[in-house]
Amino acid sequence: MTTVALKTSAGKDAGSLALDAEVFGIQPNVPVMHQVVTAQLAARRSGTQSTKTRAEVRGGGKKPFKQKGTGNARQGSIRAPHFSGGGVALGPKPRKYDQKTPKKMIKLALRSALSDRAAEGKVVVIEQWGFDAPKTKDAKAALGALGIDGKALIVVDINDTNAIRSFLNLPEVQLIESNELNAYDILCNDYIVFSQATLPGASVVGDAPAPKKAVATKAVADKPAAKKPVAKKAAAPVAKKKATGKS
Repeated sequence: MTTVALKTSAGKDAGSLALDAEVFGIQPNVPVMHQVVTAQLAARRSGTQSTKTRAEVRGGGKKPFKQKGTGNARQGSIRAPHFSGGGVALGPKPRKYDQKTPKKMIKLALRSALSDRAAEGKVVVIEQWGFDAPKTKDAKAALGALGIDGKALIVVDINDTNAIRSFLNLPEVQLIESNELNAYDILCNDYIVFSQATLPGASVVGDAPAPKKAVATKAVADKPAAKKPVAKKAAAPVAKKKATGKS
């Protein structure tokens, strides 16, 4: 079991947490991480490059010279690919570079990247940021107290507005929500910083306080359940008598 020290925003110890072995303690799968990161970077390509074919360039509607008698090779348009200013043969056109990656490979790459950072001791967990107001000076002081001296990926809660605004102006910090965590962003940063609320699959060890959870209350209905309407039986159709006629 891998444990990590729980810190406060001032850099003091507040206990310890046990990291989930299925998320932070597996053997990193380097080929899967490479394939997933390559697919992620390919999906970022805009794919808007385009060249004009001989049908799209302007001009060339008139035959440049007569078919015979000039001693030159016969030509039908000056916008053919071998002419200067002509169309491009087999040039690039707008396309998508997306690759289909299985969901299990994406999850494995994410767990491999987290395990790699945890093995190097680059996973930092704090109780909460607790900024009273958005202030870049306080955010920089908190990173210094935690001993983070390189690029840091900070996993924030979307509702923690003060923390988000405090870290926005720091060029060495990248902010990301917990549901947007991916292998590429983890591998691009030296440290990954979680709060106790955003850390996936952690259990409390020692004297670390457990994060508060909202208690759901069940609503009791005052009115009795409405009775289902009884379907009326349709009357049986009356068979019509056939009219008999004399021949």
